[in-house]
Order: sequence, then structure tokens, then C-alpha cells
Amino acid sequence: MNAEQKKYRTSLDAPWWKGAAIYHIYPRSFMDSNNDGTGDLQGIISKLDYIASLAVDAIWLSPIFKSPQKDFGYDVSDYRDIDPLFGTLEDFDKLLSESHKRGLKVIVDQVYSHTSDQHPWFEESSASRDNPKSDWYVWADPKPCGSPPTNWQSVFGGPSWQWSSRRRQYYLHNFLTEQPDLNLHTPEVQDEILDIARFWLNRGVDGFRMDALNFSMHDLEMRDNPAETEFEREPTRPFDYQRQEYNQSHPDIPRFLEKVRQLFDQYPGSFTVAEVGGKKALEEMKDYTAEDKRLHSAYSFDYLYAENLTAERVKQSIENWPQNPQTGWPSWAYSNHDAPRALSRWKGDCPADEFNRLMLLTLIAMRGNIFLYQGEELGMLQGHVPYEKLQDPEAIANYPETLGRDGARTPIPWCSRSINAGFNKGTEPWLPIDPRHFETSVDKLEADKTSALHFTRALLKCRKDSEALRLGQMNFLKAEDDLLLFTRQYQDELILCGFNLGCKTLDLASIVDTKPCEMLAAANLDQTLTSVPNTLKGHSGFIVRYL
Repeated sequence: MNAEQKKYRTSLDAPWWKGAAIYHIYPRSFMDSNNDGTGDLQGIISKLDYIASLAVDAIWLSPIFKSPQKDFGYDVSDYRDIDPLFGTLEDFDKLLSESHKRGLKVIVDQVYSHTSDQHPWFEESSASRDNPKSDWYVWADPKPCGSPPTNWQSVFGGPSWQWSSRRRQYYLHNFLTEQPDLNLHTPEVQDEILDIARFWLNRGVDGFRMDALNFSMHDLEMRDNPAETEFEREPTRPFDYQRQEYNQSHPDIPRFLEKVRQLFDQYPGSFTVAEVGGKKALEEMKDYTAEDKRLHSAYSFDYLYAENLTAERVKQSIENWPQNPQTGWPSWAYSNHDAPRALSRWKGDCPADEFNRLMLLTLIAMRGNIFLYQGEELGMLQGHVPYEKLQDPEAIANYPETLGRDGARTPIPWCSRSINAGFNKGTEPWLPIDPRHFETSVDKLEADKTSALHFTRALLKCRKDSEALRLGQMNFLKAEDDLLLFTRQYQDELILCGFNLGCKTLDLASIVDTKPCEMLAAANLDQTLTSVPNTLKGHSGFIVRYL
């Protein structure tokens, strides 16, 4: 870091997570250390030096808890233990210790909406109507005609009610039949959830990503959902034909989150981020993070399901979050394990490597926390998974109408010269490796100093070294058609960010000040520029600091 950079990189008195870059690991597909075809904790430990080299602040692990794996870990059967597929509690403790040695925080998933139907709680609850856990799940009597209590539909297709002959009642499942919904209205359930959180915090976990949080409470009056009349995209599931008024988004959820925050405040430096989906996502994100007494951050599916990256979308997403202390802190993700990879969704006719650089440059310029999904640093495209190899129940149920989630979950390619791209020593991986991914393997990109991997490292270091990029205000100069221009400012550090998201060259001279500046990062442009260019060619961008 030179003297000019040090002037702007003084002391960050903000918490570590504010403006952090978080690397999202899907453990099944990261690295298989025992050659059983599935990634595991020891595999992650073996790659911690690689992760640390990216200059990220933390890792987030998708579920590693004991589970029948019907929904690949999001159907938890024991919240306090590691699934043998991934290792042991001792392996997890080692992962924590080794991560912390490298300056990496560790965030784990928590699923408070539902459990596995093989969880002991559900086995007890379903046994009768008068046992101690009888109200730990959502049970309801049938309508007089014997049909389900409401018209609610599950995310994965079909009614969200399943009949239990033992209780002669229906139970609610907003996702798979094997994922019964917890009744978070029950005080004892809330207490148990908080105790589980305490268990992991005491173990040294730095934060939680809370899955499907707005599904965690239901309408006690059991009212039917109204029909949806406005569609953002062509509906492919019965779930899409309803407005989700009563099966999710209950007004008591924020009150529970205040209890969660009170617990987390006892662990200085800990972090909470909510996943929030649906048409009310923006409103709920603000509600779940309000007044510094609920969660620290939240993210939605703004970009995860978007068919393209536009200036208007970025502007709307950012401006929907007022930049004041009363409003929570946002998080942003372009890709994750639940959505097709952004590069495949957005690049169009642009060469993949070229668009990947532009896409990552926009991400590191965002105000908020950023999530980098494993493989984004390599420029991985959505993997092709033939029907006979599909594992995802949603993909199988809706084939071929949706791309499903498997294509974003294929194994990371570590070595182009090894069988299975170095993911393991030869056992067939749980998902096939797309032959195209051998070309974006880590060893190939490490050897090429101009590769996407080295570019990503430089971007993340640039963000880490700039308080304006991590913490600064974000003010738009232009955000229409293909041109996206905004400033980031923190104290005396003023940064200009410019992006051409289209193919045609655009004029800048009449819009921005072309006074001398320091080039911090650029995509598909001359990195040695000392002033803002008069024009911006297609699919290019820059981040400069005014001198």
C-alpha cells in the first residue's frame, strides 16, 4: 500500500462485517478429502490458504448439520451435530481454529423455518395431540370435506399440507413434505432455537445466515392466500399463482428477531444476516434489520433471479435502502446455491471472461456486504447436468421448465490435469463436472497472471483497502440504459465508479469530471489511465479515486 492509499486507510472503527466480502461455500461441492464423491470439512480446511488468498473477510458454509439430505442439509435432524457426510464436531472445531488463524470469520446456516421429518422433535410431535411437543410444529384439522386446512402451496410444488394418520391432522410444510414447519409462535420452540444459537456461538462461530426467515411463522387464523394477478415472470409452480399473504411474512417475526439480537449482543463481533425472498422482500429486509435492535443485515433475490444486470436495477436496489443509521445494512449476492450462476444468466453474447470481469467490478463497488459464491472468482458458467444425473428435487419436479439448482452446485475444478478436475481422487462426484470447467480450473488460472482469479484477488484487495468502498455513501450520477455512474465517499476519500453494461461505446465527457485521478480497478480497460476517459467502450468499467 502506497502513501496515498494509507491516507485513506486509517482505522476502521466499524464492525468487521460492515462492508465485508464473504465467500459462500457449498460444502458438498467444494473439496472431497475422503474420496466418497461428496465435499467435506477436511476438504475445506485443506483449501483455507486459497480462500484467504482471495482477500475475503469471512466464509459462509451452507448447512453441515446432521440431516437425511432430502434437501441437502436444509432438512435438519440434529441442530447440534455435524452430518457424518461432512465430518465431525472435532473437524468443525479445527475448521474454526484454522480459519481464525488466517483472519477468516466463519458464518454458518441456521434453518428456523422447518426441520427434517426425522428430527426427534417431529417424531414426538406427530405421535399424538397431547404430548409435550404437540405444538412444536404447525398442525391443523381438515376442512369438513377432508381437504387441507388452507389453499397454501409449497415452494417445491403441490399443497403445503401433508396428512398424518397418527394425529388425524395435517402438518404444514412450505418446502418438501419431509420438511415440516416449526411452530415458532410456541415460546418453548423460540427458547430452544435460541439455545441452539448459543451452542454454536459458544463454540466460536462468528455469525449466522438465517435461511428462509420470512417463512418462520404462519397465520394463526389459517386464512386462504388470494390469487396472484401480477407476475414478474412466467409462473412455473402452483406456488407462483398465489400472493403469499398468510403462509409467510407474519408480523410477529421481527419480535422474535429482537430476542435473537439480544443474544448476539452478548457475543461482541458476531453477525446475523437474513435471507428474505418474495414480493415483500424489501419491506421485510428493512423490518428485520430496523433500529439496530434486530438483525445486522439481510439480502433478497434482487439479483439472484434477475435475467440481466441493468443500471436501473442497481439504482433501485441501492436507493431502496436509505443511507442513514436508522435503516439496516444491506447485503448483495449475484449468485448462490439456489440460483443459476449470474454469469450464465447475464453475459448474453459477450465473451464470458469479459463479462465476468465487469460483473465482479460492479459487485465490489456496492454499498453493503457482498457475497462471492464459490467459483465466481474462476468465471465458472452454470454447469450442465443431464436429467438422469439431477439430484435437486425442485429441478426433477419442474424439469425442463426451470434450470433448477444443480447446475450452480457442480464441483469446483481444482486441477485441469486430474480426474474429476482434482475435486477428489476418482470416485464419481455427487454431481457431474461440466467438461467446460476444466478450462477454468484453479491451477490453470493461478498460472495465468491475467486470469479471472488474479483479477478477483486484486478487486477484493482494492475493496478491503478503501474505506469509501467498504463504508462510504453511494450517490448516483447516471443510471439509465446501459450507463451506470455513481460515487462512493467516506470522509475525504471520493471514488467514482463507471460501468457500461451494454455493447456500444458511451460518452462520459459531458457527465463526469475528468480531473486527475488514481485508477484503482478496471474491467476491460487500460489500467494505467490517470484521468476518467471521455468515452467508455462496451462491457467495460472503472473505479477511480479523485486526487
